[in-house]
Amino acid sequence: MRCLVAFYSRTGTTKKVAEEISKILKCDSEEILDTKDRSGGIGYFKSGKDSTMKKLTELRKIRKNPASYDTVIIGTPIWAWNVSTPIRTYISQNKFKNVAFFCTMGGSGSKIAFREMAKLCGKKPIAALELKTSEVADNKHLQKVREFSKNIV
Repeated sequence: MRCLVAFYSRTGTTKKVAEEISKILKCDSEEILDTKDRSGGIGYFKSGKDSTMKKLTELRKIRKNPASYDTVIIGTPIWAWNVSTPIRTYISQNKFKNVAFFCTMGGSGSKIAFREMAKLCGKKPIAALELKTSEVADNKHLQKVREFSKNIV
């Protein structure tokens, strides 16, 4: 089974998890890159506003066609209890055979974001993983990542 880990990461937390999943599953990965500058405090507030308003953005060109993979594992940070704008855009622009979701968050919002991601994909995820930013920072998330990865294959 061919898998792709597609993710967006504003601060590096979601990227860390994506790299671990990709390594465990020995699969391809694609970092989704936004053309909009979302760095720093101002970027944080703009990102939350865009996410709450369900905006789309302009992405940099993706290298890997998600339709050519059996399963695409989509990772997003949670912004204001919502899926990040770059991932909303990525899902809106692509078709998937099967999906799995993971997110990183400071507080909560994963259930809302996963529901929205499933609706945008038109598919229920085969697996879902929510992680607190503090778990990832303290490397206390690795067992959860391994369990999630087992559900993919």
